[in-house]
Amino acid sequence: MRSLLKYFEFVRFSHTVFALPFALASMVVACRETHGWPGWPRLLLILAAMVCARTAAMGFNRIVDRKFDAQNPRTTGRHLPAGKISLAGAWSLVLLAAGGLVGVSWFINPICFYLSPVALVIICFYSLTKRFTDFTHFFLGLALAAAPVGAWLAVNGKIAWPPVVLAVAVIFWLAGFDIIYATQDFSVDKATGLRSLPVRWGITGSLQFARWAHLIMWLTLGGFGLISRLRGAYFTGLVMIAAGLIYEHRLARRGDPVSVNMAALRVNGVISVIFLVAVVVDVIWQ
Repeated sequence: MRSLLKYFEFVRFSHTVFALPFALASMVVACRETHGWPGWPRLLLILAAMVCARTAAMGFNRIVDRKFDAQNPRTTGRHLPAGKISLAGAWSLVLLAAGGLVGVSWFINPICFYLSPVALVIICFYSLTKRFTDFTHFFLGLALAAAPVGAWLAVNGKIAWPPVVLAVAVIFWLAGFDIIYATQDFSVDKATGLRSLPVRWGITGSLQFARWAHLIMWLTLGGFGLISRLRGAYFTGLVMIAAGLIYEHRLARRGDPVSVNMAALRVNGVISVIFLVAVVVDVIWQ
């Protein structure tokens, strides 16, 4: 059990909360479009696919960044730099999770199965982007944006505008709070040659960009609600999300590690849950 918990910590399993609510919200709207609940087996398959995808992506990230993590005082305690797990063990977890995603997709539907290798490339590619682009945050957003699109395809079997619009919102949401999170590593990233928007524009300029990204995200969520024919409960949730985003950026301006982590992680975890609840309540109410 202790060994299993160690691997859960290695991939930060608790952070599944960021992508999962958007995937489930997309699934709920897709179910309404097909006029029926897909059943508990399909829901469990979607959850399993999400867990496998995120585990593969995070494990791969930890592997390819292990040397940089060893040079950063904030991350030297992570499992690979600290020797808490072996590199072979990490690769085994990644390959097992990747195989699990492909296998689970086989039982969902053909389109999810055929696209599962593409999804793996998208979600793992982010880990390499800090080496060649300052806009790495948007690649992380793209990785998480695959979740609502995949959940929609798992229910409907074909693409439509609502999951695409929601995916755009996720990209800007993730990019915004990842920029906030990246301000902690401004000096280390600059010294080690890793690229990010805080390195490119400085902390003040990048935080201003993050505010614009979150404004676009919020407006896009409004567009998602309109094209998905959501009503009062959903847009009440959007007001709550706006309040959360304002609070997040007030925290981010303080600049201390506790405030930055609260802004980037905890506040956005709450925002994602609010979004899911707003969608579910609105669909059930209708």
